[in-house]
Amino acid sequence: MTTMMQHPTKKMMMHMTFFWGKNMEMLFAGWPGSRTGMYALALVFIFFLSFLVEGLSHSRFVKPSGPNSSSSSVGLAQTLAHTVRVGLGYLVMLAVMSFNGGVFLAAVAGHSLGFLLFRSRVFKKPDDQPPAKTVAALPLHH
Repeated sequence: MTTMMQHPTKKMMMHMTFFWGKNMEMLFAGWPGSRTGMYALALVFIFFLSFLVEGLSHSRFVKPSGPNSSSSSVGLAQTLAHTVRVGLGYLVMLAVMSFNGGVFLAAVAGHSLGFLLFRSRVFKKPDDQPPAKTVAALPLHH
């Protein structure tokens, strides 16, 4: 299903179901357009954005370092990092809403590789793992 949107200078098709093809618009008017190289660049861009979202989601860039660190400056830095992560996540979401199959696959692949590198246990040393959570034994009532 597609719908026609009126633009002051041209008519443009907006897909409402997944489609395959390089002729599309995503995020910005006229980009990537109908050129194969620009479409490939758009896929790399979305892959990188979704990879970066995963990296920001699973990394701690700001850690309080003792009595000399100001809690308000740490809080502002954490808020800034969160804001960037959410903004990038929304850009990826809007790109996927173009309903282009290649964009969808690039976003999923970027998130997957980001999770594999930043969060999964595949590349972590045993001493890097957080301690396992234990469940306290409940007293038995007889």
